[in-house]
Amino acid sequence: GEGRGHAAAPAVPAHLMKPHVQVELSMQFTQVRDYCLELMGTEEGFPFGPEIYVYKIKGKIFAILGTDHGEGRLNLKCDPDEALALRDIFPAISPGYHMNKKHWNTVRLNDTVPEHEIKRQIDQSRLLVIHSLPKVQRQTLLIVKD
Repeated sequence: GEGRGHAAAPAVPAHLMKPHVQVELSMQFTQVRDYCLELMGTEEGFPFGPEIYVYKIKGKIFAILGTDHGEGRLNLKCDPDEALALRDIFPAISPGYHMNKKHWNTVRLNDTVPEHEIKRQIDQSRLLVIHSLPKVQRQTLLIVKD
């Protein structure tokens, strides 16, 4: 009949509405910051101004965290070949903004790159920096010797 519309669907209890596959949300700004700070030997500083969080190990930068129009931006060091591959796989990953584009990527924290992948890239960036350190410094940071 007229004006009745469709019968309302019965209310589904919230706990039954979860998708079968748990969608893994990407890491937001504060989670990335917390993760960087958890890593052994991390120093946080603000050499480029209060808005830009810089993470170093033994004085060398391995991650730069900022925002652009409210969206998190994470700069990470990367093996040049892997850097290119990651840019192909993830639209949110591009050549390092204001960085050496061969060795740095920028990851937009827009929920498209899975959390485990962002953590892996942070770990890789940190390892690249550790491996560039003098041996004495390196050995204090690497539990597993190379």
